[in-house]
Amino acid sequence: MPIICYNRLVNHNKDYTHENIITRRQFLAVLLASAFIPSVALAETSELLIYCGITMVKPISEMAAEFEKQQGVKVNISQGGSEDLYKSLKSSQKGDIYLPGEPSFRAKYLSEGLLGDFKTIGYNQAALFVRKGNPKNATADVKQLLRSDLTVLVAAENQGSIGSETKRILTKAGIYDRVVDNAAQVSPDSRTINAALKKGEADITLNWRATAFFPDNSPHIDVIDLPITVAEPQALLMNLVTISTHKTLAQQFIDYAASPTGQAIMRKHGFLDNTTLN
Repeated sequence: MPIICYNRLVNHNKDYTHENIITRRQFLAVLLASAFIPSVALAETSELLIYCGITMVKPISEMAAEFEKQQGVKVNISQGGSEDLYKSLKSSQKGDIYLPGEPSFRAKYLSEGLLGDFKTIGYNQAALFVRKGNPKNATADVKQLLRSDLTVLVAAENQGSIGSETKRILTKAGIYDRVVDNAAQVSPDSRTINAALKKGEADITLNWRATAFFPDNSPHIDVIDLPITVAEPQALLMNLVTISTHKTLAQQFIDYAASPTGQAIMRKHGFLDNTTLN
């Protein structure tokens, strides 16, 4: 199974006890034996590091598990807000694939040289979320976020992709500042937004549509779809990292995600596939 970490990598300390110290003769024996290990076996130790926006973790984890079986490699997934993930990539100078929640992050950072070729692997689309059963009778209008009788939650604009999309949609509608003023909470990402709804801490919010259909969310959340003219589908661009030490393997994963098999997995998890705007 792929290893998933929350925007951090852990280095495990080695145990240099008496039992772990080998003699020079033993070391030479190991070194000689390793010369005869087939290159295929060495390839099996390869690892990919994918920086994945929180919203896409479930389908990417499923793809990663299958890819591991096919290729005999390990896929590590670092999840978090799209902005934070890019900062981690830039700081560590390590990684193979970057998948933000919407395309503005590629446009914003392309000039820095870390993001290479990409493929569209699906689309995110924002929608209004309410508690199950829509007890406050919200309608398909972003101005519902201005209602004084609703506890409103909005995403922070500068951390995750849903925050950027929320600002874009509400600015276009001319109500962004008013909604922020009306909000009871500002949350960093789609996961914390859904958690607040499930706890009954909010009545309504904007979030990525697909997350409402995750098994842990669907019993508690209903979706109110917005017109495509209001909530335009946002392309999910899977980027090859230019400093990747496993470019061929990373490209194979990107190709797999964009393939019919990968697209079936995206649809399974509530995303629009990469033929949506064709």
